[in-house]
Amino acid sequence: QVQLVESGGGLVQAGESLRLSCAATGPTFRSYAVGWFRQAPGKEREFVGAISWNGGGTSYPPPVRGRFTISRDNARNMAYLEMNNLKPEDTALYYCAASRATMTGSRTDEYDYWGQGTQVTVSS
Repeated sequence: QVQLVESGGGLVQAGESLRLSCAATGPTFRSYAVGWFRQAPGKEREFVGAISWNGGGTSYPPPVRGRFTISRDNARNMAYLEMNNLKPEDTALYYCAASRATMTGSRTDEYDYWGQGTQVTVSS
């Protein structure tokens, strides 16, 4: 069993940066792929990136590619989402998720464990 807790959200102005953290419990986390998603009010949950179990592979969708970077520290059971040049349309509740697979994609059903989310609000 893996439990995930996100932190680092907040209110920022457009153009600023934030770093979200995902703290995991359980020794198996280091063998799981991690994804980050976001959900704005009235919208579906949206994929913002994933990282393989060892950090060797990452993927990002076009809206965030070049601005967002995912990393992980398996020794500390942590994953991170670095967000630069934030835009008002990035405003959402951000979730981290873990999958028993070694690398995953953009579908929510690929992930086995979810955190409760951390709110990111970007003002213009």
